[in-house]
Amino acid sequence: MHAHARHLNQTHTKDASGRGAAVIAYGLLLGSIMILVTAPIAIVLAYAWRARSADWVASHFSYQIRTFWWAIAGLLAGVCVWWLLGRFGLASGYAWTLGYLVFTAELAWLITRCALGLNRLISNEGMRT
Repeated sequence: MHAHARHLNQTHTKDASGRGAAVIAYGLLLGSIMILVTAPIAIVLAYAWRARSADWVASHFSYQIRTFWWAIAGLLAGVCVWWLLGRFGLASGYAWTLGYLVFTAELAWLITRCALGLNRLISNEGMRT
């Protein structure tokens, strides 16, 4: 069995190196819903702690980093959809509505990923990378 897969199915201790920082990073990612500047802070924290954390905690930092970059990609996609639809003559109300739907879907995705990750972290379980 691959070493990474092996640690996913094990329960680990609460005092593992980096666990507290991972909890804080999830909180900062969730906080970015209201205050955008907290997401980059979370990712700086994740990059800084990933190498010096227990393997199963490091998997959470990798998960947070991927979540951040996919959220940035989704944000850019939403802005492009909104801008392109408005630019090519779609009434501004429709363009705004479609852009809003893309942003809302991304927000739901971000909350779900953070909730799943935080739940696994609190249960002392690693994340699949």
